[in-house]
Amino acid sequence: MARASHEILSGATTIAVVGASRDPSKAGGSVPEGLQRRGFRIIPVNPFADELFGEKAYRSLLDVPEKIDLVDVFRPAKDAPAIARDAAAIGARALWLQLDIRSDEARRIAEAAGMDYVEDECTAVVASLYRIRKPAA
Repeated sequence: MARASHEILSGATTIAVVGASRDPSKAGGSVPEGLQRRGFRIIPVNPFADELFGEKAYRSLLDVPEKIDLVDVFRPAKDAPAIARDAAAIGARALWLQLDIRSDEARRIAEAAGMDYVEDECTAVVASLYRIRKPAA
């Protein structure tokens, strides 16, 4: 049985944010910052930034040298299958497509790779609703 979104988020510590943004008025800027304040380790993936949220930014998921628990996607649905393939390649435990993002193909790729999968939900809303916080490292 598939795990509920709050269980998936509760089980994550390190979150790679694909489509992380410098613009705090965009969800890709405000949501990762909020998750970081809740104690999650945020690794921004943005080919046009060197650093975001005080962390080194990576051009691609494939460039991230650390173990990733959750890949949080702030990109159009058409990009989701390629991101799902990259998430599978790096051994991420879960793929999460943000609010209004859905992809049957990304779901198939993630599930075939044994990843948990969430679509059309906001990590910030789930973290807030379920009061999910990580103890400071």
